[in-house]
Amino acid sequence: MSAPFPRGTQRLPGSALVLLLVVAPTISGCYQEPNRFDQVQQETRGKKATSREAVAGGDLNKFFPKSADNASVTYMQEKQGQAIAELAIDGKTVATLSIFDTVSNPDAAAEYKGVTTKIGEWPLRDVGAMGSAVLVADRFQVQVRSSDANFSKEDREVWLSKFDLANLALYAATK
Repeated sequence: MSAPFPRGTQRLPGSALVLLLVVAPTISGCYQEPNRFDQVQQETRGKKATSREAVAGGDLNKFFPKSADNASVTYMQEKQGQAIAELAIDGKTVATLSIFDTVSNPDAAAEYKGVTTKIGEWPLRDVGAMGSAVLVADRFQVQVRSSDANFSKEDREVWLSKFDLANLALYAATK
């Protein structure tokens, strides 16, 4: 029986052949063309997402509506410049409530320029199809976002008015 390899050639040991078959495709597949996300990462590397002047999220909880009757407000997240709560009615989650300190994102506050619809003295705007928000004291964006299709725009506006917007404005004046 003849040898599978011509005389004078050396055969790779089995483990080296397996290693070559695994490593070669991996190395050749590592290069990727830069995309738009890579550019954003380069531009934002080293920058903080939240301004140091943003208030502590926990400080904002006192301005949220209170749980009462069949509605409960459950705080979900507090971080620098933002607080988020869920609103449940009769045990069913219907909306997300939030307060965001726009000092970290002045563009968010700029979106209220020219808005004529108001709740109280605060400009009111739609945020997508499922959200409504007001800007308090040109700083705090207070938002109600429906998580249930039956929780209407009118419901969102009612719940926005249940926030302690006047005291949030006074609080903004101290910051």
